Amino acid sequence: MAFDRQSFAGDQIAPAPAQIQLFASAHKYVIGVDEVGRGCLAGPVVAAAVILPAALYAAPRSALARKLAKLDDSKLIPQPLREELQAVIASCAHYSVAEASVAEIDDINILNASLLAMKRAVYALLATIAVDHHEVLVLVDGNRNIKDFVPRQKTVIQGDSKSASIAAASVMAKVYRDQLMRDLSSQFPHYLWQQNKGYGSKAHRSAILEHGITPWHRQSFRLMPDANETDDYLADDIDEQLELALKRS
Repeated sequence: MAFDRQSFAGDQIAPAPAQIQLFASAHKYVIGVDEVGRGCLAGPVVAAAVILPAALYAAPRSALARKLAKLDDSKLIPQPLREELQAVIASCAHYSVAEASVAEIDDINILNASLLAMKRAVYALLATIAVDHHEVLVLVDGNRNIKDFVPRQKTVIQGDSKSASIAAASVMAKVYRDQLMRDLSSQFPHYLWQQNKGYGSKAHRSAILEHGITPWHRQSFRLMPDANETDDYLADDIDEQLELALKRS
């Protein structure tokens, strides 16, 4: 299901996608929401909610649309471009970023904490705009609905590769979280969070073995690898890899 990313990606004007139809329907606002950091061993899970301007879809050849044409899953975008896109989104869109803490992750599990962070991001965004909940449709990355949620929502599997608003949320969340982990790294330099962002790299796990855990480590996660863990999984340079750590947590 092509939502909106393809409506302005490339030189050809695509047929009106579902996103434009949603704007023309009873939904005044379409919000994309995504999270980052699910598979990390340390740090909060972070979510962002984004409303891209409706004019963006009506003018797929505009300068703004061309700037955002490289939107994708934030983990697949090089850091310099990701930060450039973050600045563009911040300048033109309504957005909000929210967290679920390490304590919440350990208490309610990472899935529920991720949904909680997304819920917080959406409600924080709605608090900044005067809109009735009935006028809102929330596009949620993945296949799980947000629990105890008032606005109408629609899950989109691999949404950050299908929806510009979800992809924008992915970028906003990742840039925020990466900076947070860099800041925390200055307090806990042994773990090299400025490089691995809290993921289970070989250097990160070695530091846990040598120095123990910090208040930012998720104790509900398996923090040390099995004997048969592969070198690829434990590679230090994992910033652009998919969140493989989640599969082994």
